[in-house]
Amino acid sequence: MTSPRDDDRFDWHAAERDLNNPDAEVVDLDAARAARTTNPDDEDGRPVLVDSPAAQRPPRFTLAAVRTGQRRPILPAWLRSRSELADAMRWAVGHLLHTTAYHLTRLPKYAGKLVLRAPGGARRLASGATRWVFDWEGERLRQSTSETRDGELYLKLSRQRDRRVRWRGIVATFTLALSLIGGAAMAWAPMWAQWAVPALLVTLCGLAGQPADKPLLDTAVVVPRVARLTSDVVVRALAVLGIAGISQAIAKQGSRAIAFTAPITRDGPGWRADIDLPPGVTAGDVIERRDRLAAGLTRPLGCVWPEGQPEVHPGRLLLWVGDQDMAATPPKPWPLLKSTGGFDLGRAVPFGTDPRGRVISIEMPYTNLLIGSIPGYGKTAATQVPMLAAALDPYAELWCFDFKGTGGLDPLEKVSARYASGQDDDTAEQGLLALRELRKECQRRAAVIKGLPKTVCPDNKVTPELARRKKLGLHWLVVALDEVQELFSHAEFGKEAGELAEKVIKLGRALGVILVVATQRPDAKSLPTGVSANAGTRFCLRVMGQIENDMILGTSAYKNGIRATMFAKKDKGVGYLVGAADDAQIVRTFYVDGPTAEKITDRARALREAVGTLTGHAIGQAAPTPAARRDTLLDDILTVVPATEAKVWAETLTERLADLNPEAYGDLTRDQLTAALKPYGITTGQVWGTDPTTGKGANRRGVERQHITDAVADRNKRRGDKAA
Repeated sequence: MTSPRDDDRFDWHAAERDLNNPDAEVVDLDAARAARTTNPDDEDGRPVLVDSPAAQRPPRFTLAAVRTGQRRPILPAWLRSRSELADAMRWAVGHLLHTTAYHLTRLPKYAGKLVLRAPGGARRLASGATRWVFDWEGERLRQSTSETRDGELYLKLSRQRDRRVRWRGIVATFTLALSLIGGAAMAWAPMWAQWAVPALLVTLCGLAGQPADKPLLDTAVVVPRVARLTSDVVVRALAVLGIAGISQAIAKQGSRAIAFTAPITRDGPGWRADIDLPPGVTAGDVIERRDRLAAGLTRPLGCVWPEGQPEVHPGRLLLWVGDQDMAATPPKPWPLLKSTGGFDLGRAVPFGTDPRGRVISIEMPYTNLLIGSIPGYGKTAATQVPMLAAALDPYAELWCFDFKGTGGLDPLEKVSARYASGQDDDTAEQGLLALRELRKECQRRAAVIKGLPKTVCPDNKVTPELARRKKLGLHWLVVALDEVQELFSHAEFGKEAGELAEKVIKLGRALGVILVVATQRPDAKSLPTGVSANAGTRFCLRVMGQIENDMILGTSAYKNGIRATMFAKKDKGVGYLVGAADDAQIVRTFYVDGPTAEKITDRARALREAVGTLTGHAIGQAAPTPAARRDTLLDDILTVVPATEAKVWAETLTERLADLNPEAYGDLTRDQLTAALKPYGITTGQVWGTDPTTGKGANRRGVERQHITDAVADRNKRRGDKAA
């Protein structure tokens, strides 16, 4: 064992002397060791205390640090955006016109006030002039000097007063003489001057007689007074949230525990604060306590909008505090209401506004839109906005299906090639048939695109130019499925509908097929994961839990602080929009009421009639009906297949059904029969049979009678449950 160095040996005699010293200091060794660290940047390499100035020094200036820094914009956002600049100019002009018109209509009232206040103002002016001429302001001081019997000071003040009164009297006499001469001269002045001068005198006297608490002009615009958002206010609000990490950090470091990465500045009609939360605290922890944060800031809940910035780090919080409650702010009109012509769906569609009042748009081509929320928070209204925009494009084809049956999409019926609304099985079946047709349409479009030369279609996808070429049939095809959970959870059609929707949503993106899917029950059964996972744009209004939140907005959205659970009861039409921009956005959708929607679709129908693209349901053409009658198909099969025949070929079955009911089954093919049986879980397989023409046996596609019998039993059981 090596002996320790001499420097490391313990001096027991010195320690004994220190212990006997009454002034010796007792040191907590554990605390001292914990407070000591080695700073690699320290020039001497010696231990440096954590709380020492050396440890708290910011890192040295480096070029790498400057390169990674974020450059602040030279011009504000509203000057860099043409739309925002135009919006700001429209507001400024509108504000000026409103204020001018407001006061012009009240000119008689203002004139009456001036006339009534003029006598009092004249007395006030005469009294003030008299006090000025005779220097009554100094009278109290002169009297006080006489009481103190300070003769020298009194004489000095009296002489000063005499000088003032002398020259002030001269000025007053000269002014009065000029006024009398001017008044006499008014007899020869023009008529307009004879009226203007008395009006000016009345105005001056009226303004002089104005009470301090009763201004002449009424208030044209009442501006709410909102306290400035400061770092102290934010820190105090965060401290009351009950988050252990924040409370402990503030207790140890005070206000320094909350770092502000940029100065708190005005951002639109509110304040913006970029905050780094203490280590271990995420933005989601604050977002889920939005109501308590608003209470800490003493602001209405609709004014406080915390957002996470996971692309920076999980603890970065963007806090925007508006001057006015978002729910109380008058909603902006939909921009497409102002135009009188059509709309190109290849352009961005105005979808809503953010808390700052800026217009937020979404791209419709090459994506699919998924909308979700609990009932009553604007899901159908949000679905209607992109569909109305698509309706204004006369070259876009619309299919609309409302599985709730309340008529939320009824205004679109007059321009839809396919339309159905209801909660019954017939509507669900029409939705299933539409998805089958969409699958075939995707296959047809893929073949068309494959046959186009690369100079026309270099990226193998539908472009806005190709969508306008009617002969190719590659126009935008927009399909709305509102309350789609009624279709996907349907006992007979749900499974196939989910499979078809998943295929369409995966393949249709590049083929000009756009799905707009809305649901109020986002679970695995009501919304297949293949559908939700492949929606490029998602909009989630208020939901009640993490699972529903992530089903709409994507896996880990809740963990990253994108939480639609934070929206309150009055936040109708407000939700998180993901996929329209790099970051998640809080958006309040534009609201188009029923009468306005009818006017828009009337315009859209006229546009389609002009270019000859009005087809299908809109002009009374019925959608293709299924080749087999769903209500009696199973019973009819059991009728034509006796109990002694366990299996039957599909071709034989179609022939027997045609003989049984030529009107319903006359054109039935084997593939159509297979598709009609699929919703019941019945599939065709290899069946041995004898060809009646040749008498030879062979294996062909067919069905088993027992499968039909089981399906009938299940159907009757469900009907019995519904009836009960």
